[in-house]
Amino acid sequence: KQAIDRKVALDDIAEAKGMHFLDLLSEIDAIVYSGTKLNIDYFLEEVMDHEVIDEIFDYFKNESESDDVETALRELGENDYTEEEVRLVRIKFLSDISN
Repeated sequence: KQAIDRKVALDDIAEAKGMHFLDLLSEIDAIVYSGTKLNIDYFLEEVMDHEVIDEIFDYFKNESESDDVETALRELGENDYTEEEVRLVRIKFLSDISN
């Protein structure tokens, strides 16, 4: 959390911890699910197109019945978005809306 508060790139955090990026996302998921707000906007804006962020965020806000990543990938189109993109925006959504 401290590294995120200092706006360290998430891939740099994973590398520093010797982790795979998806494993770091799982840890961040757990932090957000526990009720902690995290602001990862700085990273999203660096690595993703703003329209992609908005489209995935809108899906979770207006269309999804759950926050399941696999369902989101199927409904959004697996060829259009990566698992990493969906998981990153889902973390933003959970932190912004749920907490």
